[in-house]
Amino acid sequence: MPNFPAQVLLMLLSTAAAAQQSPVYPAVPADVSFEAVLELPVGTPESRHTYGEASSQFAELWLPPATDGEAAVVAFVHGGCWLREYSIEHSHALATGLNQAGYAVWNIEYRRVGETGGGWPGSLEDIRTALAQLQSLDPPGVDLDRLVLAGHSAGGHLALLAADTTPAVGLAPIIDIADYAQGSGSCNAAAVQFMGAEPVAAAAQYRVATPLPGPNGRVLMGTRDTIVPARDQYLPAGYAHWSDAGHFDWIHPGTPAWQEFLGQLHVLQP
Repeated sequence: MPNFPAQVLLMLLSTAAAAQQSPVYPAVPADVSFEAVLELPVGTPESRHTYGEASSQFAELWLPPATDGEAAVVAFVHGGCWLREYSIEHSHALATGLNQAGYAVWNIEYRRVGETGGGWPGSLEDIRTALAQLQSLDPPGVDLDRLVLAGHSAGGHLALLAADTTPAVGLAPIIDIADYAQGSGSCNAAAVQFMGAEPVAAAAQYRVATPLPGPNGRVLMGTRDTIVPARDQYLPAGYAHWSDAGHFDWIHPGTPAWQEFLGQLHVLQP
């Protein structure tokens, strides 16, 4: 390593730290891959908070740079077919990008299929418990009256179910879970694992697990999405917004779909 003077070395280290805290996300074309999301540089959450005894029952608090007022907050539920193999780490670029846009983020990890208590209804119960934990925490600099609940893919399914009266955005969410469970893909098969039974054997259970459109809900879908395609969705008029996007575009801060996501957040909680 070169022998820099102490003052110069300190300046270099400070510059590197600032760059790590504020990654740059250049514009990219639509239809990015999951691997492209994983390769993005990310920031660091302010703190981590447990809301249960299981190792997956925690949420990360991501705070934006200091502003004159309190920041609106996005409570986010990551996707990954409800499976244990897909964890909160792949949503860190999203949390970083939301921070850069001025939002605080309550990024929720939860028990998933393959973990004790994961699946239906334990995963949904975790989301609700984590949201209650945020209200109890009431972090300074965050305006909980300007809360939006959002989720991607299987996380969008859980977010829309947990929203109740809270404004919510589903990013390529799985909505009609009974229909989705009859598909041939690996994520379709995971829907049956999540529910613990085939749709025919548990029709009433599947109905309860299907989000109903709400007045404060938004669904953002991509016409290039092959994982949660249009035919698998229950999308009434006025509830869905369509974009030229692939499945993972919504969680990549460099895509055109990302800007549409930010626009929907601003409409729901300016």
